[in-house]
Amino acid sequence: MGKERLIFHVDVNNAFLSWTAVDLLKNGYKQDIRKIPSIIGGDEKLRKGIVLAKSPVAKKMGVVTAETIYSARKKCRSLQVFPPKYQLYKAQSNLLHQYLSQYTNKIERYSIDECFLDMTGTSLLYPDPIKLAYQMKKEIKKKFGFTVNIGIGNNKLCAKMASDFEKPDRVHTLFQSEIESKLWPLPVSDLLMVGKQSAKVLKQLNIHTIGDLARADLKLLKRYFKSQGEFMRRSANGIDDSEVESERGKHKCISVSRTLPYDHSDPVKLKKILFTQAEEVGRQLRKQKQYTKTIAVTFKNSQFESYSHQMKLYNQTNVTDEIYKTAVTLFDRAWRQDDIRNIGIRLSDLVSGKEKQISLFETEKDEKSDKIQEVLDQIKDKYGNNSIISASLLDKEK
Repeated sequence: MGKERLIFHVDVNNAFLSWTAVDLLKNGYKQDIRKIPSIIGGDEKLRKGIVLAKSPVAKKMGVVTAETIYSARKKCRSLQVFPPKYQLYKAQSNLLHQYLSQYTNKIERYSIDECFLDMTGTSLLYPDPIKLAYQMKKEIKKKFGFTVNIGIGNNKLCAKMASDFEKPDRVHTLFQSEIESKLWPLPVSDLLMVGKQSAKVLKQLNIHTIGDLARADLKLLKRYFKSQGEFMRRSANGIDDSEVESERGKHKCISVSRTLPYDHSDPVKLKKILFTQAEEVGRQLRKQKQYTKTIAVTFKNSQFESYSHQMKLYNQTNVTDEIYKTAVTLFDRAWRQDDIRNIGIRLSDLVSGKEKQISLFETEKDEKSDKIQEVLDQIKDKYGNNSIISASLLDKEK
């Protein structure tokens, strides 16, 4: 039996507003915008002036994320609006990542303001993980001027759920022994991979808490949610085998994501976006003479919640069609039927050599596929991405 896993999830509290506040104070601004009614407002032309982040004071006055600035101003006349500074946020994210790298090289940047740390096997260096988390939290606040929540668990799911328990500036644990007491009493809608539509259906099935879902009949769940039903029940029991995907060495990722001009909930349109992304990452793989063995689809919804689902492949691939088909499978399993603001594909477990587990009869077919893919890439490089359109994509247009 292997070592018991130990995972940290570090989440910046109210990242966009906090990072903007720190930057303003550094540059001589007299007020800490975290202590006044304030928001970070998106591009009014592209996003109709929506609220990207809000201060605790604005939140108390009823301002909510993703509502229009016009609506927020009606609730709070003294509201101050500050534009987003994405370059600043990227720089702050990098500083945090650099700081966390001193504790482990197994770090996954889950989003711009969240990181997973695999602390398994570090007990000799850090015998008390909770004490270490408080030390990290304190140092981040002193060094960078913003606060974080740190969740600790035996897998990524539990660590992330723990970091959301109570905010801001807190450390929480959700170990396997604490699932029943800490996780099961929560509303089923609080579970990371349960979206609004799924929560509605679960409540109609008399499944109201995460504990109800953990004990629910699997056949019933599969009838309503197909394969996603089993995944949801496993999650309700705190089961998650996904690895912390480090950006270093051979596990370096290739990823592409797209923030949409408006929120989408049409699966056909979302799958078309995944197709163009599969083409993009596939071509990048082939240019680097690499293959992937793990594919993930990432989502961010209209409420700024991020989630993802990944799959390890039996054989490495760099073929667009195979990447796309896997992405669609992952989409069908993971999408919560919510409004999607950002969607992407991430490839990891990259290797330079091709070690396919196939029969002798498949080798010739495989070589022909590689040659066809190479010719298609050359045509698109010369004449543009739209010079050849997939027949499967055209079928979906009809």
